[in-house]
Amino acid sequence: MSVIGTRERKARESSGETIVYNIRRLGCDQCGQIHHELPDFLVPYNRYKAECIESVLSNPSTHDVPADEFTLFRWFEWFHYFVDYWANCLLSIMLRTNQDKVPLHLTSANAETALHRIGRLVGNAPRWLERIVRPIVNYNLWIQTRSAFLSDDS
Repeated sequence: MSVIGTRERKARESSGETIVYNIRRLGCDQCGQIHHELPDFLVPYNRYKAECIESVLSNPSTHDVPADEFTLFRWFEWFHYFVDYWANCLLSIMLRTNQDKVPLHLTSANAETALHRIGRLVGNAPRWLERIVRPIVNYNLWIQTRSAFLSDDS
């Protein structure tokens, strides 16, 4: 990969302030495809920082994120739609990297909540969303969801 430039990426913080980041654009020396190097605190195709989304998902009634109700609704729909996929991706990555203690008993049929299931894989300490996103993006398993859940007609 070679650095071929930068691009601006905006992200909202929990204070409501929008911060502009310069994201490196990388070109593959083999195939010429362009990639963007996102820091851990940004989730692909989301305009809020990972800590904001995580705060809402972890504490739906006590969060302090200044987002409208429709945005919050979309985050919950997005999380619940992809949680099983992410859990399976993380399990696959663990198996590929020969990690010890791979919890193979995790399935969507378990009676646990989605947060509990994913917490068994990445822990429930702060920054758990970042620990989901980074390996899945780095293994090129992230599914583009920019316009998902905008209507019930899909």
